[in-house]
Amino acid sequence: MQLSKGIEYFIAGFSLITQKGLKRFVFIPLFINVLLFGSSLFFLYDWLVQGFDYINNLLPSWLSWLEWLMWPIAILVILFSYSMVFTVITNFIAAPFNGLLSEKVELYLTGQSINDDKLSDTLKDVPRMLGREWTKLCYYLPRAIGFFILLWILPVFGQIMWVLFTCWMYNVQYNDYPFDNHKIHFKQMKDDLKSEQGLSYGFGFAVFVLTSIPFVNLIVMPVAVCGATKLWVENYRKNYREV
Repeated sequence: MQLSKGIEYFIAGFSLITQKGLKRFVFIPLFINVLLFGSSLFFLYDWLVQGFDYINNLLPSWLSWLEWLMWPIAILVILFSYSMVFTVITNFIAAPFNGLLSEKVELYLTGQSINDDKLSDTLKDVPRMLGREWTKLCYYLPRAIGFFILLWILPVFGQIMWVLFTCWMYNVQYNDYPFDNHKIHFKQMKDDLKSEQGLSYGFGFAVFVLTSIPFVNLIVMPVAVCGATKLWVENYRKNYREV
């Protein structure tokens, strides 16, 4: 079943990050993720405490009963915003390193290099990689807003659609690195992923589940990049041998 195969590709990333020759390329994305997550969590906690104190001071005594309702709503809104901002910032900062990791994983799996092993080759690709992250952000934001609204106005169905959308976006985010390394257009990449929806949603679901687990989520980024590159090599690369 393609769905389980997609999950297996993500799991394969755990093995790949431990392989000799790849570890040093795993370290930088992992370090960025841990550093940003730790520092942002500290500021988020401080922000939540100050925010709740401010809200409590605004409430007159006869409306104090609203406190139990406002807190969970505030937490949901803040955590949603935090998740979006954290993901966007992390992806932009880590994009060049994730692209390089994907390139080295492909070299490890196929024995064929995409670029010359020169710093200049990596540096000249940075603007393109950042531009690609901007393209993904423009694709994500309007859809995220739409599905977030749906989440509140259509109970159960809205939640299911939100989870499916999140799985799809995780799939797009990480599978895009090997596609972008071969300079394949974003729309073409999406079309290819849609043609293998079982693989796509299986992979995205695995990322979604592991990302939801505290501390385990810190290693998801390099694992997902490695797993997505293996998925690319075994399913899509043959269609772009000349790219």
